[in-house]
Amino acid sequence: MKRTSRLFTHSLFGPVLKILFREGKMPSLVNTEIEAAVKGFLIDQEKMTEVVERMTKEIKMGLAKDTHSRAVIKCFVSHVQDLPTGKERGKYLALDLGGSTFRVLLVNLLSVSDVEIVSKSFNFPVTLMSGSGKALFDFLAECLSEFCHYHGLQNESLPLGFTFSFPVQQQGLSKGILVAWTKGFSCEGVVGRNVVTLLQEAIDRRGDMKVNTVAILNDTVGTLMSCAFYHPNCRIGLIVGTGSNACYVEKTVNAECFEGYQTSPKPSMIINCEWGAFGDNGVLEFVRTTYDKIVDKVTPNPGKQTFEKCISGMYMGELVRLVVMDMVARDLMFHGTTSEKMQERWSFKSSYISDIESDAPGEYRSCNKVLSELGIVGCQEPDKEALRFICEAVSSRSAKLCACGLVTIINKMNINEVVIGIDGSVYRFHPKYHDMLQFHMKKLLKPGVKFELVVSEDGSGRGAALVAATAVQGKAKL
Repeated sequence: MKRTSRLFTHSLFGPVLKILFREGKMPSLVNTEIEAAVKGFLIDQEKMTEVVERMTKEIKMGLAKDTHSRAVIKCFVSHVQDLPTGKERGKYLALDLGGSTFRVLLVNLLSVSDVEIVSKSFNFPVTLMSGSGKALFDFLAECLSEFCHYHGLQNESLPLGFTFSFPVQQQGLSKGILVAWTKGFSCEGVVGRNVVTLLQEAIDRRGDMKVNTVAILNDTVGTLMSCAFYHPNCRIGLIVGTGSNACYVEKTVNAECFEGYQTSPKPSMIINCEWGAFGDNGVLEFVRTTYDKIVDKVTPNPGKQTFEKCISGMYMGELVRLVVMDMVARDLMFHGTTSEKMQERWSFKSSYISDIESDAPGEYRSCNKVLSELGIVGCQEPDKEALRFICEAVSSRSAKLCACGLVTIINKMNINEVVIGIDGSVYRFHPKYHDMLQFHMKKLLKPGVKFELVVSEDGSGRGAALVAATAVQGKAKL
C-alpha cells in the first residue's frame, strides 16, 4: 500500500510530536546507568546544526573541481540531466544489485498511469560477495538469461538500465568506474573498472540474448526518477536501507566535475552525493560513540562510510547488540547472562529494532518474540524497557542524522518547496522513522520551507527504466 504523503511547514506539527521526540525523557523503568551508556547517541539541536554546517562544506568541496579529489562527499556527476516528463514509453530491462538483494525486472511504460513491472528476485550466494569480479558478473548475466528465456524475451533487442548501488564515478550514462566496494562486498578485479563493460561482457559471453546495457545508475537516482514520474517537483532521492545515500538536482553550472558544465544547454544535473563517506576525515567524531568504533573495526572497510555506519540498517542492529552486551557484562540487564546467539556478531537484526519499537508503551508482544528468537528467556519488564530504550536511541540518531543530510541538500538548492522520494527498509518498516525525519527536518529548516516525503515505488526498477529511456531517446536525437 502506498503511504499517503503530506506537505509540512513550520506552522504545522502540534505539541504531541514535541512530547514524543523530546530529548532526555527517560522511561521510568530504565536504569540510570543504562541511560548514561546510550547518552552518546542522543544528539541535541546544537550538534545537529553543526552536522549541517560541516556537511555543507563537504558537499561544496565535492562539487568543485579544485577540491573534489580531497572531498569525502564526492558528489559524483550522474550524467542524468533530464527528469521524466511522463511521456516515456517502451519496454526496458533493469538489473538491481543493491547489496543484500538482486533482482531482474521488465518494465513496460505504457502511459503515466499504466506501468507494467514483472520482476524476479534471485538468491544471492554470499560467496560471490568476496569472490572474483568475473564470477559476480557471470552470475548476474546467468540470472538475466534465465529471466529473458522464461518470459520469451531472448530474441528481442532490449535496452537495460543497471542499478548498481555502490560508489561509482560516472564518465557517461553507460560508463561508471567503481570507486570502492561497500555493504560487505570485496570482489576482486572490479574497483577502478567500468562495471557496465564488465556486465556487458558477461552478457555477450553467453550469446543467448539481445540485451544492450545503456545506462548505469545507483538506487538514489532511480528513486528520484521514479518519484519524479508522478511528482514533478521531486528533486531529492534518499535511500535508508542496508546502506544510506542521497542524490539531488543541482544546477549544471555548479557541477564542475562535468566536462561541459559551463556550456551544457541543459540547466540541471542529478548529483549522486555518496554521503555515506561523510566523516571519513574525522569531522563526525563528535556524534560517534565507542560502540560505533567497535562496529567499524569488524567491517570489511574500517575507517570508511562513517556516516552510513551511523545511519543504515546494516549496522543499527549490531550497535544495539553491542550496547546490550555491555550492559549484560555490567550486570545491568538480563541478570548478567545472555544467550549464545546474542553473543554472535550481527545476530541482532536491524528489523528487530522496528519490531520492538512497534509495541505500544507497556506492551511487549513483538519484543518477546525477538527475545525468543535470540534465545533469551526469563526477562523482567525493566529488561524489556531497557532494550526498547537502547533501540530508540540508535534509531533516533539515525533519523536525526538523515534529517541533517536532507536539510543540508535543501539549503544547498536554495528552494522553498520540494518533494523527496525515499526508499529503503529502515524508512519503510520502522514505525516512527517517517515522523522522526519530518519532525527534525522541520526544526532545522528555515521558516516557510515546505517539504513532502514520498515513498518512491520501485525506484530500482521503474527508475532504471526511465534512465534507460532517457539514454535511448538521447541517442535517437543525435
